[in-house]
Amino acid sequence: MEIGEKLRNLRVQKNLTQEELGERTDLTKGYISQLERDLSSPSMETFFNILEVLGITPEQFFSERTLEQKIVYTDEDSTLYYDEENGYELKWLIPESNEKEMEPVVLTFDKNGEYKTFEPSLSETFIYVIDGSVSLILGETAYSAKKGEAMYYQATEPHQLINHAKGKSRVLIVATESYL
Repeated sequence: MEIGEKLRNLRVQKNLTQEELGERTDLTKGYISQLERDLSSPSMETFFNILEVLGITPEQFFSERTLEQKIVYTDEDSTLYYDEENGYELKWLIPESNEKEMEPVVLTFDKNGEYKTFEPSLSETFIYVIDGSVSLILGETAYSAKKGEAMYYQATEPHQLINHAKGKSRVLIVATESYL
């Protein structure tokens, strides 16, 4: 059985170079390259070690459905958190999003609700106002957006999102460098 292409696809999906995978498995970059081109076959111990580093079981690796990417997520896939004290509900739309490059959430504010203050980070953040209006305090400056408007910023200063409407507000937030 040719396993090289599956190993290469897994490595790329985990955002690892051949050198990084080699370092984590005590193998050389050249040997990883040979495995991926099916020019060499690993011992069982080496193969299981590679799979462990790649975060997949042998059963999953050899399954015909290996690496089937989930594309559509339903409401049942989401996770809710309600903070009564600060007046907001946070809905994670994708269960494993904090392990991904982007983390999409829907944030619903009660009247006078506010989200926590975040420290500066490497995150880029996109906010789309679905309903109501919100204020973003970014460092010393306040920015406001209402229904149908969007904000995009690098989170290089302390920042906080606050409901600016007289009633509820709802926003879609997509952030990189998961910090939500």
